[in-house]
Amino acid sequence: MGKLVRCISNDGTLTVMAVNSTDIVERAQQIHETSAVCSAALGRLLTGASLMGAVLKGKDDSVTLRLKGDGPAGTVMAVSDSSGNVRGYVQQSVVEIPLNAKGKLDVAGAVGKNGFLTVIKDLGMKEPYVGQSPIISGEIAEDITAYYSTSEQTPTVCALGVLVNPDLSIRAAGGLIIQLLPTAMDDTIDKVEECIKNLEPISTLIDRGMTPEEICHHALPLFELEVLDGSEPEYKCYCSKERVEGALISTGIEELTDMMQDEKTEVNCQFCDKKYVFTPSDIENLIRRAKK
Repeated sequence: MGKLVRCISNDGTLTVMAVNSTDIVERAQQIHETSAVCSAALGRLLTGASLMGAVLKGKDDSVTLRLKGDGPAGTVMAVSDSSGNVRGYVQQSVVEIPLNAKGKLDVAGAVGKNGFLTVIKDLGMKEPYVGQSPIISGEIAEDITAYYSTSEQTPTVCALGVLVNPDLSIRAAGGLIIQLLPTAMDDTIDKVEECIKNLEPISTLIDRGMTPEEICHHALPLFELEVLDGSEPEYKCYCSKERVEGALISTGIEELTDMMQDEKTEVNCQFCDKKYVFTPSDIENLIRRAKK
């Protein structure tokens, strides 16, 4: 189970969140059987979504991050609830490409540098809020930072990291988001820049054994921080047979009638890979419901 913490500076100029998402990313790797670079890409997006979800107010609120670049991994998606619980998938779960110039997993190469990051917030309104910004680097953290800057006009620092073992298990994963509040002055920005200029990768800090609260203090040594709240997010899918039935009914009677010709209809959840099997008799019952 992960650990997430939110803090605010005592002078009321910024908030900072950090999460240890190692277990979350490990579970995602097990479900989707991702290659190393795809684990890193999906893991970073899941981590970012968990942090973004943790600030939602309503119990039923959710945020969806969809990263669609021109790289071989295809679309990467992550969905978080207001407790930071996340689920997600990568369109092509196995991509093998060379390491980047720094000798690290080439997430940008897998994601691609041309495309968009789309953020969908379902806040219980009639229509969800949809924001979009161009992919800046494909490294994901920079793309989330750019989204906040262009779509929400919130000065933000985002750092995300995933360390993958040679056997493809996840060694460490985590993230950090620092956001300036409207009360922040120019000297606040200068202090934040001074703090983070030599900050180690978050996955390195996690691997070293630091807790999310310790990471917040380590990242911002020039600020006094107070913990606002915390949670224990996990990889959590909300799929159910009832939801799948609703989705099948929405395809229409003609499509359902075609399904009845098959010996069985299998529907796989894209987030957790759970299989739902429907017999022709099951489909016939769905047709009856669709006609009501």
